[in-house]
Amino acid sequence: MFIRAPEAHSRSIIKAISWRILGSIDTFVISYFVTGKLVFALSIASVETVTKIILFYGHERAWAAVPWGRADTVVAQPAPTAVPERVA
Repeated sequence: MFIRAPEAHSRSIIKAISWRILGSIDTFVISYFVTGKLVFALSIASVETVTKIILFYGHERAWAAVPWGRADTVVAQPAPTAVPERVA
């Protein structure tokens, strides 16, 4: 069974930054396509990068505190025992 350990804050922040770089490139391309203006596209992508890094980091840390669905908190349950059927 795959067991995940809780993540360090440094790992969460690096994940947030790398994800935002990818997301900001996407936002820049879409903004440029929509506006046709390089300055507007760069402005939108810049502001969006900072705000979403902060939001993603907070989201990651909040979910790290929730035990629901985590493999390292699943308790193994004993297999059900078979009850023999009665023959009438």
